[in-house]
Amino acid sequence: MLAWLLNKFKKETVYRIFEIIPGLLVWSTLIGAVILSFIKPLWAIYIIIVFDLYWLLRVAYLLIYMIGSWKTYKQTVSQNWRLKLTALPASQNIHHLIFLPTYQESLEVLRASLTSLVNVDYPLDKFIVVLAGEARDKDNFLESANLIKQEYGHRFGHFLITLHPSDIVGEIAGKGSNIHWAGHQAKKLIDQLGLDYPNIIVSTFDIDSCAHPQYFSYLTYVYLTHPDPLHSSYQPVAIYNNNIWQSPAVSRIVANSTTFWLLTDLARPERLFTFSSHSMPFKALVDVGFWQNDIVTEDSRIFLQCFVRYNGNYQVTPLYMPISMDTVYAGSLWRSLVNQYKQQRRWAYGVENFPYMAWHFWRSKTIPFNKKTRYLWNQLEGVYSWATAPLIIFILGRLPLMMADNEVKTTILAHNAPVVLGWLMTLAMIGLIFSAALSTMLLPARPKDKSIFMYIPMILQWILFPIIMIIFGAIPATDAQTRLMLGKYLGFWVTEKKRATT
Repeated sequence: MLAWLLNKFKKETVYRIFEIIPGLLVWSTLIGAVILSFIKPLWAIYIIIVFDLYWLLRVAYLLIYMIGSWKTYKQTVSQNWRLKLTALPASQNIHHLIFLPTYQESLEVLRASLTSLVNVDYPLDKFIVVLAGEARDKDNFLESANLIKQEYGHRFGHFLITLHPSDIVGEIAGKGSNIHWAGHQAKKLIDQLGLDYPNIIVSTFDIDSCAHPQYFSYLTYVYLTHPDPLHSSYQPVAIYNNNIWQSPAVSRIVANSTTFWLLTDLARPERLFTFSSHSMPFKALVDVGFWQNDIVTEDSRIFLQCFVRYNGNYQVTPLYMPISMDTVYAGSLWRSLVNQYKQQRRWAYGVENFPYMAWHFWRSKTIPFNKKTRYLWNQLEGVYSWATAPLIIFILGRLPLMMADNEVKTTILAHNAPVVLGWLMTLAMIGLIFSAALSTMLLPARPKDKSIFMYIPMILQWILFPIIMIIFGAIPATDAQTRLMLGKYLGFWVTEKKRATT
C-alpha cells in the first residue's frame, strides 16, 4: 500500500509527507500523553514506566560510551602525531584545503582562528586557506579580509578570499550557500595548481573554530592509514572553550552537553553524522557537487550527499582531537538566552535530513537495506527523543499519577511508578556529577581576571540541567519540527559571537 502511494504521487507530494512525519509523531505523543492521563491514567502509567525504564538503561549505556570516548580522547591528544607522520612518506603529498566562512564577524574572532592555524604543528605551505565572505557584508568583509591577508596570508601555501554574491535564485542565504560558492572558486585554484584530488583533505570550520596544534597531523595520519579514506568524513570533538569563562551558565551547560553527546556518538560511528567543523576528502566533495546551497544544516547534509552518491559506501570516522569554538555569548544575559534558543532551534532543524533520507533511500535499490533502516531509525528516534524525552521525564511523567483516582493509586503499578522515577533521577544525578567533573576537566586555563571561586558555579550550574533541557532542548526541537511539519521553513540564522577578553 505504501509503495503504491509513493509511486502514485509526484516527488513534491511524497517529500512533503516525509516532512510532516517527525512533527506529527512529536505532537501525537505530547497530546496523547495528556489526554491518556485524564481518560485512562492506568494505561498512561504503564507507558510512562516502560518509557522511564528505557531511559534508565539508555542513560547508563550512554555514560559508558562517554567514559570510553573520554579515555580515548586523553590518549590521543597525549601522542606526537607529527612524529608518527614521518613513518608515512605519502604525507608529503597531502594538502589541506580549509574553508573559513564568515558573516559580520569581528576582526578579533577572525584573528583568533587564523592564529590557531598558524600555530599548528604541520607544514603551513601545504595549506590552502579560503576566507569566504558575503556580498551582503561586502565593505566590512573586504576590509577585514585584506587586513587578515596582510597579517597571515604569507604564512600559508595559498590564501584565497571569496565573495559570495547575494540573491542567487534558489539559494538560502547562509553558510551552505557561502561555502558552495567558495568551493567552486577553490576548485578553480586547485585545477590551476594541478593538484591531485585524492591528496587534498578539506576542513570546513565555523569561523570561531580554533584547531588543536596536532589536529592536521592527526587528521593526515588517520586519512593515510584509513582502509578507504576517500569514502569517509572525519569528525573531531567539538569543545566550546573559546569564551566559556565569560558566558552564562545556560550557555555553558548547553555547550558541554553538545560535547558530551558528540563523545557518545564518536564511540558509535555507525550512527555518526558530520557536525559543525569537520573534514572530508576533496574528491568526495567534488563528486557530490559541493555543499547544498538551499538548506540550513549543510554540515550534516554533506555526509548524506556522499552516502547517497556512493550507494551507502560512505562513513564518518571519529577523530579524538578537539576543535575549540565559542559558546553562545552576546554580552548581556537576555540576548545570550535568546541567541541560545535560536541556535538550538537551528541545530534541531537538522530534522530536515529525515525527508531527504527517506526520499533517497526509498528510491535507491543499491544502498543496503540494513543501512537504510539503521540511519532512518537513528535520525527519526534522535529528533523525536530530543523533543519529547525531557518533557515526558520531568513533567508529563507525573501527570497520570496526579489525575488517577484512589482506586488506581492503590494498585501495585501506581505505587512502583514513583520508584522507577526515583531510580531514573538517581542515575541522572550520577550522570550530572560525572558531567560536572568532566566539564571542569575540559575547561581552559582560568583567566587572570576570574577568581578561583569561579570553579564553584562551574560545578553547581549542573543543577539547572533538567530545566535547561526543557527550555533549550525540547522546546526548540519541537519548534523546529513543527515548522517543518507546517511548511514554515526555517532560514539560516548566524549565531552572534562576542568575547569579553582576547
